[in-house]
Amino acid sequence: MRFPLSDVLVYRAEGAAVRNGTDLYGFTVTEWKLPATYPPFAALLFVPVALAPLSVVKAAFVVGNVALLALLVALSLRFAPRAVRLTHTLPLVLAVTAGAVWLEPVFQTLVFGQINLALACLVLWDLGRPDGARAKGFALGVAAGVKLTPAIFAVYLLLTGRVRAGLYAVAGFACTVGAGALVLPGASVEFWSRRMFETTRVGKAWIVDNQSLQGLIARLTHHPEPGPLWLVPAVVLAATGMWLARRLYVRQGRTRTGDYWGVMATAMVSVLVSPISWSHHWVWCVPLLVGLALTAPRWVTVTVVAVFTARTMWLVPKAGDLDLHLAWWYQPLASPYAFLTLTLLATAFALTRKRAPCGGGRDSGRGDEGAGRRV
Repeated sequence: MRFPLSDVLVYRAEGAAVRNGTDLYGFTVTEWKLPATYPPFAALLFVPVALAPLSVVKAAFVVGNVALLALLVALSLRFAPRAVRLTHTLPLVLAVTAGAVWLEPVFQTLVFGQINLALACLVLWDLGRPDGARAKGFALGVAAGVKLTPAIFAVYLLLTGRVRAGLYAVAGFACTVGAGALVLPGASVEFWSRRMFETTRVGKAWIVDNQSLQGLIARLTHHPEPGPLWLVPAVVLAATGMWLARRLYVRQGRTRTGDYWGVMATAMVSVLVSPISWSHHWVWCVPLLVGLALTAPRWVTVTVVAVFTARTMWLVPKAGDLDLHLAWWYQPLASPYAFLTLTLLATAFALTRKRAPCGGGRDSGRGDEGAGRRV
């Protein structure tokens, strides 16, 4: 099986740009002409990637991502609702990890050598700690400094009344910005004033690789740049989704159960409203499935597993710009993650309107143990 690990080549070029003092945002690599798109702080972390032999780096990314997947499974089980948490054993973690490798977002992360699993682990570890834990939120802020999307979890902390943790997240993010500005002042000015707003630099929004709301709307409307047709629904969805995340937390009495589902709602909102969410960005399906397996009816879990393993977006016509002109019956196949997540969020919203707590029949809610694609 061929693993091109094309994103590793981008990270390697970023690290080399830092070492050599060359233009961080002026290069492109691989046959797809991929540029650097992360904040300057991320490039500082990639310097070791530029120092080691490429074969060693590629092997390290494959092995490391499998290890991170196992860690994400373990963190998900630890953070799971107490009343239904399974015995946390190594055989269980390994078995779930072996199955999770075949989830399309996870497999794509391995194929391209992405860092999504590392960031998800950092965020889930930080959020899974007790609210009184020292500097809770700081690691989350650091994750946001590497790739901006985790910043939405800081908003979740603030909305759920955990101001101290939210401020630590802001501090962590500020430290990454400061470190980048100190070492790479020119690149920092360029990124924060210009590059971070160039979403077209990341890739074409309408290709099936993009499973965000913008990708869905672009393909539905056959418009490569849907503009307000996407932006207005995205703002509404972000506001409603974060309200839902807070409500899931509050309705469960601010317990671990409510926090888990609040975090999952926030994660789903983050990948939906991001302008570009390549399919490998959806590694949050791993903790989502762990939670569903422990609390939801079995048919729900089976359905979600099927969506994340079927790879239907790769079966629709997509040569050239065909994925921009798909007939209506292809749309659910072209945007499976967006349609599924909208359904899950709508279902959670409906459940929160009921008197009974969200969390499913088996969860009592008790306890709080304190090619055009781009990276």
